[in-house]
Amino acid sequence: MVDDYPLPEHRYDPGRDRYMTEQPASRTRFYRDKQHGKVMGVCAGIADYTGFDVALVRICFLAAVFMSGGGVLPFYFIAGWVAPTKPTTLDYEDREDRKFWQGVRASPKRAAGDIRSRFKDIDRRLADIESYVTTENRSLAREIEQLR
Repeated sequence: MVDDYPLPEHRYDPGRDRYMTEQPASRTRFYRDKQHGKVMGVCAGIADYTGFDVALVRICFLAAVFMSGGGVLPFYFIAGWVAPTKPTTLDYEDREDRKFWQGVRASPKRAAGDIRSRFKDIDRRLADIESYVTTENRSLAREIEQLR
């Protein structure tokens, strides 16, 4: 998980005569997904960001185009022009990784609570192991002696 957030990249800006630092890519930001997109990747980006199926997002977009008489199309092209392209470093490892990050985008507070409860469970299990190992346990001592 350390590689998910690379260090900021430095590039030289000759106009300012100094190196500029660029922010690393964020998993909680909206990106166009040109790799899975058809026209500009906006619908694929919306699907990735929200967790909906991309086909459903495309159908909803087409319905919005027909219902608005084409009034939604300028917004699509503005989003395609303004939104950055999704970096390849943010590709998901598996389905669970995708689901986790979509949950973080949908409700950061709930995701933090889930993580906190997982850590509490791990902490409780480690405490149980520690108490088992550190208490006076004759059968454990016998097993260790037999292994020697």
